[in-house]
Amino acid sequence: MKNIKLIEVPSEIGAGTRGASLGIEAIKIAALDFMSNFFIHFPSEKIQTENKLLYEPIESPYAKRIKGIAAIYERVSKAVCDTMKNNFFPVILSGDHSTAGATIAGIKMAKPKSKVGVIWIDAHADLHTPYTTPSGNVHGMSLAATINENNKDCAVHELDEETTKYWNSLKNIGKIAPKVLPEDVVLISLRDFEKEERYLIEKHGMKVITTKEVRTKGPENVVRAVLRYLADCTDIYISFDVDSLDSSISKGTGTPVSNGLREREAEDLISKFMQNRKVCCFEITEVNPTLDKENLMAEIAFNILQRSVNVLMMN
Repeated sequence: MKNIKLIEVPSEIGAGTRGASLGIEAIKIAALDFMSNFFIHFPSEKIQTENKLLYEPIESPYAKRIKGIAAIYERVSKAVCDTMKNNFFPVILSGDHSTAGATIAGIKMAKPKSKVGVIWIDAHADLHTPYTTPSGNVHGMSLAATINENNKDCAVHELDEETTKYWNSLKNIGKIAPKVLPEDVVLISLRDFEKEERYLIEKHGMKVITTKEVRTKGPENVVRAVLRYLADCTDIYISFDVDSLDSSISKGTGTPVSNGLREREAEDLISKFMQNRKVCCFEITEVNPTLDKENLMAEIAFNILQRSVNVLMMN
C-alpha cells in the first residue's frame, strides 16, 4: 500500500500555446463530473508558478522565460525530493512539460545513488536545446536537460550569456548531471520530432516504441519488453503527455498529433507499468481545456490518473 501525494504544478511558461495552467483544475472538474472524491483522498501541494512572465517581454528567444523556469525547477525538485524522503509516492499534475526535468531532478536528489529509468509517453521527444530549438519553447527541452545534452553538433543558434547560465542551471540542478543516462530512456508513441532530436536519439541509441508497435504487440507485451530493457534501473519515472493520444481525441492539448494512442491503450500501458515496484513517480501533463470541447481531454486524463493510482494503491 503506497502513500500517495499529489504535487500540482500549474505552470505554463514553457509552452507556446496558452491555457495549460488551467489543466489541473479541469481534471478536478472532470472528477466532480464523474462524482469522484479522488482529490480529497490524498495530501497535495501546489507549487508557486512564474506565470506572470507571460505578460512580460521575452528576454531569451531561444529559451523563452527560462529564468522563471529555473525558479520553478528549484521548487518542483525540492517538493519531489521531500515527498520521496517522507516515503510518499509523488503523483505530479503539471501544466506544461518543461517542469518534467525538475521532477526527475527531485527523484535524483532524494536518491542520488539510484539509476533512474524514464518512460516518456509523448508524441514529442523534448530533446531540443536552446542551441537547436525551432520555437524557443522550453517544454521541448526537458529531456535534453535531464540527460545533460547541449547538442552543439546540430547548433543553429548562438546563445547569450544569460541564457547559457540558466540552461546550465537546469541541467545541473541538484548538482547531479546527467540525471538519467540516455540509454535508460524509453520513448513511447513518439511521432513528431525534428532532425536535431533524431540525431540525439541515434547518437545515444535511445529506445523508441511506436504507436504501431503498441497496437500490434499489445500493451502487456510492450510493458514487459520495456521493463526488461530497463532491468538495470533501480527506480522508474513515468511521464504521460496527453498529446501521446491520437489527435482525434487529444484536442485539448497544445500540440496534438495524428496516429497516436487510443485512450484504452494509454490506460492499459500506464496501469500495467504501475504494477511494477520500481516505479517511483508518475506525471501527467499538457491538458489545455481552452482548446477543448466539453472538457473531454481532462476527463480522459482523469480516467487514466484514477486507474493508475488505484493500481498503485493495490500494489
